[in-house]
Amino acid sequence: MKGHFVELVFKTLLFDQNDRIATVTINRPDKLNALNAQAKSELRELFTQLKTDDAISVVILTGAGEKAFVAGTDIKELTVLNSETGKDFSAKGQEVFDLIENLGKPVIAAVNGYALGGGCELALACHIRIASENAKFGQPEVNLGIIPGYGGTQRLARLIGRGRAMEMILSGNQIDAQEALRIGLVNKVVPQAELLATATSMAQLIASKGQVAIRMALKAVNMTQETTLSDGQKLEASLFGVCCESEDFKEGTSAFLEKRKPAFSQRSLDESSLRPSDKNK
Repeated sequence: MKGHFVELVFKTLLFDQNDRIATVTINRPDKLNALNAQAKSELRELFTQLKTDDAISVVILTGAGEKAFVAGTDIKELTVLNSETGKDFSAKGQEVFDLIENLGKPVIAAVNGYALGGGCELALACHIRIASENAKFGQPEVNLGIIPGYGGTQRLARLIGRGRAMEMILSGNQIDAQEALRIGLVNKVVPQAELLATATSMAQLIASKGQVAIRMALKAVNMTQETTLSDGQKLEASLFGVCCESEDFKEGTSAFLEKRKPAFSQRSLDESSLRPSDKNK
């Protein structure tokens, strides 16, 4: 699919495309961009289409306004949950965030203001996190008598370590952008006025690379959360081989030897070109 997003109409999201970079903005500023059922449904719809759009290489995800990236989930929707509906509520949110993490294209979170609860979990599902100086991060669910339900207990511990994740989750305390940078929760911190420009610059840099290599790198690094070192290295070797079959590999090595800038095709790898053993990894 190529560039069909003009046909989509969203109530909680804004979409913009500039060259090969898509910017998705959660647009509920009067609610501090809290994720309600409609926002999650629209995120699912949009990212499902982004996954198959060859015109898009990188996605920037942010929140409308300067106060919040996403300040959590819609609390009103939590008040009616019981054991069964709560499990389903959590699982459906996890499916959306898994879709983002496994998009096959880099997703950069441009975190402006509060990233709390589901908002912090949404940032964790992205591949790179850039925060404004006024950003605040937290998993305050214990203050409501629940735990993170959109993957926070798993992704946070994998990213910053079990001890620090335990402290954030058990205390419900917030941390500022500089502390988030210190513990590895975010990649960089910039002034609010420079946030989107910095994210766009990073996106442009990534989009300029060979997209087969980018996709294989995402697949390999994502797998570190799910496998042993030995199995991860086997996957790495397999994906390295896939890259060696690509036109981007030929162009990249030729350009290096000829001392010129590579002109990559900017095409992502068709799944049909993967060997069966690679598809399942």
